[in-house]
Amino acid sequence: QVQLVASGGGLVQTGGSLRLSCVVSGCTFSDCTMAWFRQAPGKEREFLAGVTRSGGSTKYADFVKGRFTISRDNAKNTLYLQMNNLNAEDTATYYCAVRVSEIISTAEAGYASWGQGTQVTVSS
Repeated sequence: QVQLVASGGGLVQTGGSLRLSCVVSGCTFSDCTMAWFRQAPGKEREFLAGVTRSGGSTKYADFVKGRFTISRDNAKNTLYLQMNNLNAEDTATYYCAVRVSEIISTAEAGYASWGQGTQVTVSS
């Protein structure tokens, strides 16, 4: 059974930074393409960034390009999301997700397993 545990969320001021982490167990991490999504209250879950299982390719939503960086450490079974220059619109619950594929999907339905979410709140 695949388990994902996300952490690193918190309260930050506008313009600040956070780094989210997601530790994965129960699957061969190097077989898994990983992604970050987020969901704000009253809104649908949206794709933020993905990284292939090899780490050789990434994909970002346009609205986070230049501010967010996704990375992974296969030796630690851990996925990261570095978030810089945060603003109030980034306030949401952030989720990590995994799929056994080399292809990054931007669709929620493309991922079989999800973490529990970590809350990010940006104060203005």
